Amino acid sequence: MSAPSAELTEQEQRRREERDALEAKGINPYPYAWDVDAHAKEIVDTFDEDKHQPEGDEDPPYVVSIAGRITSMRVMGKSAFFDVQDSTGTIQAYVRKNDLPEGQYDEVFTELLDIGDIVGLKGHVFKTRMGEVTVRAGDDFQLLAKSLKPLPVVKEREDEEGNVEVYNEVTDKEFRYRQRYVDLVVNPDVRDVFQKRSTLIRAMRDFLDSKDYLEVETPVLQPVYGGATARPFTTHHNALDMELFLRIADELYLKRLLVGGFDGVYEISKDFRNEGLSRFHNPEFTMMELYVAYKDYRWMMELTESLVGTIATALHDSYEIEWQEHTINLEPPFDRVTFFGAIEDATGFDLYQADRDRVYDVAKNELHLDDIDEDMSLAKLLDEIFGETVEPSLIQPTFVTDYPVELSPLAKKHREKEGLVERFELIIAGKEVANAFSELNDPQDQRERFEEQAAMRAAGDDEATPIDEDYLRAMEYGMPPAAGLGIGVDRLTMIMTGQESIRDVILFPLLRPEQGTPQAETSEPESADAQQ
Repeated sequence: MSAPSAELTEQEQRRREERDALEAKGINPYPYAWDVDAHAKEIVDTFDEDKHQPEGDEDPPYVVSIAGRITSMRVMGKSAFFDVQDSTGTIQAYVRKNDLPEGQYDEVFTELLDIGDIVGLKGHVFKTRMGEVTVRAGDDFQLLAKSLKPLPVVKEREDEEGNVEVYNEVTDKEFRYRQRYVDLVVNPDVRDVFQKRSTLIRAMRDFLDSKDYLEVETPVLQPVYGGATARPFTTHHNALDMELFLRIADELYLKRLLVGGFDGVYEISKDFRNEGLSRFHNPEFTMMELYVAYKDYRWMMELTESLVGTIATALHDSYEIEWQEHTINLEPPFDRVTFFGAIEDATGFDLYQADRDRVYDVAKNELHLDDIDEDMSLAKLLDEIFGETVEPSLIQPTFVTDYPVELSPLAKKHREKEGLVERFELIIAGKEVANAFSELNDPQDQRERFEEQAAMRAAGDDEATPIDEDYLRAMEYGMPPAAGLGIGVDRLTMIMTGQESIRDVILFPLLRPEQGTPQAETSEPESADAQQ
């Protein structure tokens, strides 16, 4: 349904009038299909003037059929040049009045088409006198979609010193995130980021498949959430009249599969955590989780650095990437530091085996950290100290190992050091990218850890892990020793593409509602069949 004319801009109203005029001429502004046999980048990259330019009747021209969006128009009397943008790039097109049916050039092309319209054209390729590869719309030309909203137009101008200035560009971040479809049209670099994201995931999958690990799918809706410390999103299943949770991690279901006899399983999936928004956090995010039987966290460190290095070379043909003012080298092996050793190096305080009061005193009175309060558990205090004093300084890829047991309810106790677990986090560019354990497979130890988490939950920690009795039952059948790894795909993409916000690598990030936007109403279906 069209918006009332009173709400339309002058251009929007004019474009609707153009649509009506097209229909009055018997032209469908939204036809069904167009046969595409070439794309802009391919044509520009492969056109050879000596090979393709016709010299006589025996040399057929290089004919292509393309489709895309008009991004500029330059009408010069009885002919016109216009740029057509498709998924691969932009190519110049050319049309003459005599190329089109009677009246189509003067009455349709120059009067009723606009920048933003999507067109299809078929014709031969040539080079202009300026040397630009161009498609002549001489064989067929058709409007494929009339644009009713004008695009923000990127323009360039050159100053007296020859510097090129870009203006009228879509630079407002909120506009770009809300109207990503416009962002992708106007800013080709944004499309490149998401193409690289796809390449990253494909390289990750190819690497894991080459090791014969099995890709699986586990439930998004779970009766008991677990595998991380986070608040879940809660929903209700009407037919079963039961509360369910959107998963916060895949871990507990994947490890059930190790019990079932698979040696290596992984999943690349969406997880959901009911937390705040920031440059590094989106409530809906993508994770890769991998679990391999009969391995430990030391082995997983080597696999992780090999995986990250493989992804870097797939995207950049190099181990080196640029991140802000830093050049980061992702060639294995990576540096290794211990959790408490890194804190001591950064602060001068040795907090290994320190009690909760001592850690609180250091955080509050010695380090003067802002977000410390008296109700914080030992685990949260240590996490806050590490996050504030150590993590931001780790720019080059670094494995932080041997975490306190309080921070890791699913990791195996350290085989040599009291009070620690066999866990590492991979930090790159000051942010956690990967997390891994020697997986806890003692069901009695796991139950005790769950009960400790339950006590923390009862004391007010709503991110503590609930007890999962079915997972404990699975462990009691016998789970092999194993190593587990989780990689934040969004954060890794940020680093690999040089983006400063997680919203720049998620096509449609969660945002606050637009002012004046009506909220969706919810209603319960009449029966389970209504949900099918």
